[in-house]
Amino acid sequence: MPAPASPRLVALDGLSQIIGEGRMVSDVISDPVWQELTPPERATAQRLISETLRYLGRADHLLSPNLQRQPPLRVMNLLRMATVEFMTGGAAHGVVNEAVKLAGRNKKTAPMKGLVNAVLRKITALDTTVWEKAPDTMLPKWLRPKLAKAWSKPVVAQIERAHAVPPPVDVSVKSDAAGWAEKLGGTLLPTGSVRLAARGQVSALPGFETGDWWVQDAAAALPVHLLGNVSGKRILDVCAAPGGKTMQLAAKGADVTALDVSEARMARLTENLARTKLSAKTVVADALTFEDGAFDAILLDAPCSATGTIRRHPDLPYVKTLTGIDDLVKLQRALLTRALGQIAPSGALVYCTCSLLREEGEDQIKWLLSQNDEIEIIPPYAPGLDPAWISPEGGVRLRPEYWSEMGGMDGFYMAILQQTGKASPA
Repeated sequence: MPAPASPRLVALDGLSQIIGEGRMVSDVISDPVWQELTPPERATAQRLISETLRYLGRADHLLSPNLQRQPPLRVMNLLRMATVEFMTGGAAHGVVNEAVKLAGRNKKTAPMKGLVNAVLRKITALDTTVWEKAPDTMLPKWLRPKLAKAWSKPVVAQIERAHAVPPPVDVSVKSDAAGWAEKLGGTLLPTGSVRLAARGQVSALPGFETGDWWVQDAAAALPVHLLGNVSGKRILDVCAAPGGKTMQLAAKGADVTALDVSEARMARLTENLARTKLSAKTVVADALTFEDGAFDAILLDAPCSATGTIRRHPDLPYVKTLTGIDDLVKLQRALLTRALGQIAPSGALVYCTCSLLREEGEDQIKWLLSQNDEIEIIPPYAPGLDPAWISPEGGVRLRPEYWSEMGGMDGFYMAILQQTGKASPA
């Protein structure tokens, strides 16, 4: 009988699939072997994967002088995972022993047990201060030059530094953000989100089961705030699942229609609405063909490369490429054009993407304004919005290194639009 799966073995398998095969973490953790682990073991395995991917650059920097040539990918990933585990607080003896055992459990890697043992003993003999001085994991070659051209190499280095910091958990609350910040031992951010101080099982915290708040990065919460007072207004949330923005709008008193093309994702949104006891009309349909009259405002969180979320999803650089970006840009333009035709007189449209690419943000708004002289961009306003975030064309550009002293934020772009001469929604 084969030995039962262990968190380290499952994590090592997952790493090899992500780096070697381009699978996403979300796909890897749905494999049957993960169900053999207890919930704490699954959490350990997922943490090992996430931290190894986050600190891959540092691990490789420390390992390189101790390797005459890079070993096969599985062995290299084993060395990386053990190096990260040790440098982030693991006991040297245990880390080395477990890594050697893992090497021995596979016929192809068993002959390299001696190499694993020798290299890791050198790593565990290092002063751990070298870890903080090691270079951060660089953005992938398909992304880094584009961002350097957009903002400069020093800014890209700052983004990479922000990605090296495990992100805190942000939550949006139905009401009394200051009170919930105190109850949860968190910090009330300038834009109204609550940032939790400790990591752990979020669902065990006060207010989760009762639906008083939901997890949502502070950057992702900002687009709704651009709409100002939405109480009583009829609002369409396009590409709404998993529902963070839908819940924000509903909590603010809006009459919300949540639209998404995915039935599975909409099921998750429905579950979130039920937990938070908030109400919205849910529709599974294609946004390019959906019709339901005119809306006072539309929120379009368009499908995108998700490059702004690498700090939370360090697997993205290994599973994403520039392939398909052109198709995404075309889809975003089609969705923008469609949404503009559905806003009522004096209505507004917020366009946003969780992308760091200008093609999916600033350039889309420039294109739209050049194509339609009956559309104008509204100067953005929201509590806590830093004027430095406003981009030249009038949108809002958020980057991971912003709020670095508080733990950073996701990369995002957003802009609020209306027909020429119509009043602001605020």
